[in-house]
Amino acid sequence: MEQELNIIEKNRLDKLKKLKENGIEPFSNGFKKKENIKDILSKYGNNDKEFFENNIIPAETAGRIIIVRSFGKASFFRLRDGSGEIQCYIQKSEVSAEDFELFNEYIDAGDICAVSGHLFRTKTNELTIKTEHISILTKSVLPLPEKWHGLKDIEARFRKRYVDLIANGEVREIFRKRAEAVNFIRSFLDSYGFLEVETPIMQSNPGGATARPFKTHHNALNLELYMRIAPELYLKRLVVGGFDRVYEIGRNFRNEGISLKHNPEFTMLEFYSAYSTYEDLMVFVETMLSELTNRIRGSFEIDYGSERLNFKPPFKRIKLIDSLYAVAGFKPEEIDSPSKVYTILRRRNTSGVSETDSLGELLTILFDETVEPKLIDPTFITEYPIESSPLARRNDKDGSVADRFELFIAGREIGNAFSELNDPFDQEERFKLQIDSKIKEGLPADMDEDYVEALKYGLPPTAGCGIGIDRIVMLLTNSHSIRDVVLFPLLKPLNR
Repeated sequence: MEQELNIIEKNRLDKLKKLKENGIEPFSNGFKKKENIKDILSKYGNNDKEFFENNIIPAETAGRIIIVRSFGKASFFRLRDGSGEIQCYIQKSEVSAEDFELFNEYIDAGDICAVSGHLFRTKTNELTIKTEHISILTKSVLPLPEKWHGLKDIEARFRKRYVDLIANGEVREIFRKRAEAVNFIRSFLDSYGFLEVETPIMQSNPGGATARPFKTHHNALNLELYMRIAPELYLKRLVVGGFDRVYEIGRNFRNEGISLKHNPEFTMLEFYSAYSTYEDLMVFVETMLSELTNRIRGSFEIDYGSERLNFKPPFKRIKLIDSLYAVAGFKPEEIDSPSKVYTILRRRNTSGVSETDSLGELLTILFDETVEPKLIDPTFITEYPIESSPLARRNDKDGSVADRFELFIAGREIGNAFSELNDPFDQEERFKLQIDSKIKEGLPADMDEDYVEALKYGLPPTAGCGIGIDRIVMLLTNSHSIRDVVLFPLLKPLNR
């Protein structure tokens, strides 16, 4: 196969050389495109064959030649741009000798060309451009792949996404839907008076979540910095400053494992609303995601793998402790002490647990192990243990739990939200407890004293939410690996 590719590449390089010798620029610039292919199809796609026989409709566009079917003195070829594809026809008697020689001798599938002519319908009734003039804009030195299959080629698709996008229309459609979804979310938030902002990606103190950060160094300041793991603490500073509703759609970075649902670099939506509670945000989130699903998929019900997901509101709601009873099947007396829960987790060979962990921490881990994979339809899990919610407000009726929810769909976490802790003294104490935990895990563990000071100026009653954009797009496009919805996922180099 490699030898065959070398022959094809050599053949194309020979054509490249001859083009230059004949005074034809194979990597031109300055061509002005008059129409996108989609525009041509939308304008004239409904006209019948008789219409084109009675009317000369000019067409001029440009794109990549995908397929060529040659019949000697005539050929059909397909032209594709970023908006669509159209069939073209070229006949020796209908173009200049120079143009036909160019097409017949020098142009290959993969080349980017400009075509002008007029529209007609073929015997099979396909709308087609009858070529009157063709010029080459960019010569493709490497051939297009015929198809992608097998594990090795799946890996190659991610490494050479540009070729993947050329070869696979369904992949291009995934990223169109991703862009449409992000635009919808942005418009939805804007319509509710949220202000889009940007917060630092390099931070001296990575906060807002518990995760291992990437470290970098600022030479001029001789300062150790971290890529952000979450924008949360900066967004809440803005609420302190008087922006009552803010959001950010941006990249977060976590120096942790890679899996079907984890990429070290991922996109998050975080938004904060003053004078709101986490219960308000449950209604807001289910409205946003149900409308988003209906917009992108045309229905509240969508297929995801073998599951049928129903996004029609209201979403199911259940307290974390009750889910351990109702979903996982535990009896209250089986999980009412740290020692009992620890024993269950050890029997399950759960890593990362300690006999010194609190009941709340252990129950959260037990939930992750036994309940989360079973939550298929959109489900809000509420009232997390306070120990696993260091930035959330304590519940007024039960101080052992936080005013918090997480949203689960198809067995994975999609969003996390809570009524924000705005008591600076409580926050300072919880930061101190969190520092001890981070030190044990080998994570950066400095107190964010500036954030505590910001709270002392007064954070209004506020609720905030973070939603994983990549995971939402996975659901909307029926994709089962996060790498399918990230244009350039992080991959191990081939030479390592």
